[in-house]
Amino acid sequence: MSTRTKNVSRDRTRRGAASAQSAETAPPVLSGNLFEPVEREPAYTRVSAAIEAKILSRALKDGDALPAELDLAQQFRVHRSTVREALRQLESAGLVTRPPGAKRLVVSRPHADKIASGMRQALVLHEVSFVDVWEAMMVIEPEVAALAATRRTQADIEALQRISQAFTAATDSALAVTLVTDFFELLGACARNQVLVLAKHSLAQVLAPSLTVMIDRVQQARSRITGAQHKIIGALQNRDAEEARKWMAKHVRDFKRGYEVAGIPPDALVSI
Repeated sequence: MSTRTKNVSRDRTRRGAASAQSAETAPPVLSGNLFEPVEREPAYTRVSAAIEAKILSRALKDGDALPAELDLAQQFRVHRSTVREALRQLESAGLVTRPPGAKRLVVSRPHADKIASGMRQALVLHEVSFVDVWEAMMVIEPEVAALAATRRTQADIEALQRISQAFTAATDSALAVTLVTDFFELLGACARNQVLVLAKHSLAQVLAPSLTVMIDRVQQARSRITGAQHKIIGALQNRDAEEARKWMAKHVRDFKRGYEVAGIPPDALVSI
């Protein structure tokens, strides 16, 4: 037998052995269907996504009027009802709005409340605890106060004073908590940083329910909040960033102590 014939024979033997071994170790075939049928994306979702992409790329800017429904239907080659559903979806997201008396929708910026609402839902669904939010506030709030001290206007100072005075006079707990969150949010506006404004809005809102409990249970809570607000406003008046940072850090630490006194566990989950 030639050398070439012997090599071919060996190769066939190896392949046969490998096939036999593969057959022995092959995983079992699962019975039943592993996957559900793939559903097509609704046409209105694709239309909504196309318009949203134009808005996010700034091809359509804040205040620009969208084409009429019939015109959009012709451009997308879909039924008018499909366009109407797509626009309803965009309006719900805050990306378009209809000004009073206007016939056509215009591009708009989502309001901070709408963005914060989605963020609050995410925090709740991810089972974020009070201490998680408190730690985030300890990082963010003192630096916001320091920025506010260097960027505030006299109108900002006066607005903060009005909120602080209203808090001192408030007898209703729900109103008092609203005024506390208003104070924090206005400080964000004083910092002149839109990212901080949006981030702070969500954090303040998720703290509101438990803050209501704390204010009712802790006797000194209101007076300590009022005192901290006065110190922070004073630092802003003097444009003293370090003093504003120091007092805001103390203010946020006081919240944690107040929660402990009120018997609210730090690992309590936030709610809406």
